[in-house]
Amino acid sequence: MSEKLVKQMDVFFNPRSIAIVGASRKVNKAGHVIFKNFVINKQRNVFKGELYPVNPHEEQILGFKCYPSINKIPGEVDLAVIVIPARHVPEVMREAAEKHVKVIVIITAGFGEIGNHALEKEIAQIAKKAGMRVLGPNCLGVYDSGTGIDMLFLPETKILATGEEVVATPRPLPGKLAIVTQSGAFGASALDYLTGRQMGVSKFVSFGNKCDVNEAEMLYYLLHDKKTKVILLYVEEISNGREFIRIAKEVTKVKPIVALKSGRTEAGARAAASHTGAIAGSDQIYNAAFARAGVIRAKNMEEFFDQGKALAMQPPAEGKNIAVVTDAGGPGIMAVDECEINGLTVKKFSDELVGKFEQLKKDGKIPKFATNLNPVDLTGSARSEMFEIAVKILFEAPEVNGIIVLGLHHTPELQGDFVDKVASVAHSYTKPIVACDIGETEMALYVRSRFEKFGIPAYGSPEDAAKAMYALVEYGDYLKKNSCFEQYVEMFLKEKE
Repeated sequence: MSEKLVKQMDVFFNPRSIAIVGASRKVNKAGHVIFKNFVINKQRNVFKGELYPVNPHEEQILGFKCYPSINKIPGEVDLAVIVIPARHVPEVMREAAEKHVKVIVIITAGFGEIGNHALEKEIAQIAKKAGMRVLGPNCLGVYDSGTGIDMLFLPETKILATGEEVVATPRPLPGKLAIVTQSGAFGASALDYLTGRQMGVSKFVSFGNKCDVNEAEMLYYLLHDKKTKVILLYVEEISNGREFIRIAKEVTKVKPIVALKSGRTEAGARAAASHTGAIAGSDQIYNAAFARAGVIRAKNMEEFFDQGKALAMQPPAEGKNIAVVTDAGGPGIMAVDECEINGLTVKKFSDELVGKFEQLKKDGKIPKFATNLNPVDLTGSARSEMFEIAVKILFEAPEVNGIIVLGLHHTPELQGDFVDKVASVAHSYTKPIVACDIGETEMALYVRSRFEKFGIPAYGSPEDAAKAMYALVEYGDYLKKNSCFEQYVEMFLKEKE
């Protein structure tokens, strides 16, 4: 793969001109929603390219002159979005070839996923002969908040029966996470989930049936994308395994990849085949391929996002020895269990480290009845400065590679400023730290959001915090094995400044 590929892929995200084939005036049509997305982004001066609606039955749409076909457009066309019935797509592809369109996104379904392989093969051959690159068919296309590219045919808001307008498919703010997904529906749900969690997105790509552009090519492009720090990859099958492993190994030395692979069971594989025509393959083979390529495999959707968030916010761990500091014994034990289940170590502190906490007890700086073997349980008497001093000691201890802070806000003496104090200490060290506060009411939400404003990923359960730490340990181990740990951490910290 080369610089040529990067330039090709970049047209999907940063075209100078776009034709929407199937643009419509009918508000419930996908072609209307997509075209309107671009019109709004052009009015906001976010999308700066030329915009051309294509529909032989309309003269103008939303104030833009409409063209009967692509080859009737007077200017050049970099990218064409096709959202018309499947049977008409080959004809449009040929017109696009005559027009020298560079890349095409086929939103339309009705190809290989329903057994119509001949039609899918035909459009792939037309594109290959003309040198055009194709995303799809049967996909959601591309979303890039930075350039105003928004091919999502899902309305941003919907009207309830009460007449109230509510957010339905939000467009996230710019961020460090790129989403690469085979499933459009999962991708749309991911955007909704991330927006609700105040997590930004650098780029979003939906592949659908992958008649041309595949995961490996997009991963290679994202390797060179300065806005992307972590790649979240949802797949049902990977068609060219060797190429994927080769490219993923190159990417993961610079940027972490978290993968969610569905179709793990026989029934799941059957569903994947009917969804995007995917041949799911052996789950053990995927486990081995991901491990070889340094890809972190999430077990479920929540883990997928939680681990991506941790890798975007915190540097990797240099080892698997984890310290837990808490003001709640039960949740502390839950975090320890989850760490150990995932192969992390929560071992008893050395005599020297235990001695430091014993001295704090004697000095009256932490409760005399606090436990300090690991976890450090500051008990329900914990105050903000106790968390601050405990975390500082753990950061300075060579035997500790990562810290999980369970600061449950419910205890009477603990104030919200404990977050600021912990974050202030963490800022001076390169070890990773993740936080947890349990609850879904105002104070819990405030504590977690406050942690994340300081770049510390925060979770609603001890298990989620432990799984996030697992990702930081796993990635750190991979970087060390490939002799690029120090280089990655240096780059990570530099970009965080």
